[in-house]
Amino acid sequence: MFDNILVVCVGNICRSPIGERYLQTLLPQKNIASAGIASKRSGLVGKPADSMAVQVADEHGVDISAHQSQQLTAELCAQYDLILVMEKGHLSALSEIAPEARGKAMLFGQWIGQKDIPDPYRQSKEAFDYAYQLIVQAADAWRAKL
Repeated sequence: MFDNILVVCVGNICRSPIGERYLQTLLPQKNIASAGIASKRSGLVGKPADSMAVQVADEHGVDISAHQSQQLTAELCAQYDLILVMEKGHLSALSEIAPEARGKAMLFGQWIGQKDIPDPYRQSKEAFDYAYQLIVQAADAWRAKL
């Protein structure tokens, strides 16, 4: 039913690459990608994942070193059955980019009582560790639902 899953955050360099890659390990039969709602505006399109995100993911055996940021577009949204966003505010941003995709968008943290997964960008390693733990919990919950 949900064979194509898109994970979304702001710049597509911290949370969504981790969520994408971790979900791929849990659901290898699914097509999973990620994008950012403000990658283009932030000048991040084509950029690698944040170095701290790469380090934290690597510490847990998740490799995001080859990741490249991409901008969320209406065309991209059309290719996916389920779009998982990191924060409630991302639902509004997604609706502006692709109003027709709003009905297939949900919060990544929907099933863990954690409605938002906070952005660790430019914060401490502890902030990245915390975001990573929430992403893993949420992805595990999504695996059970899917």
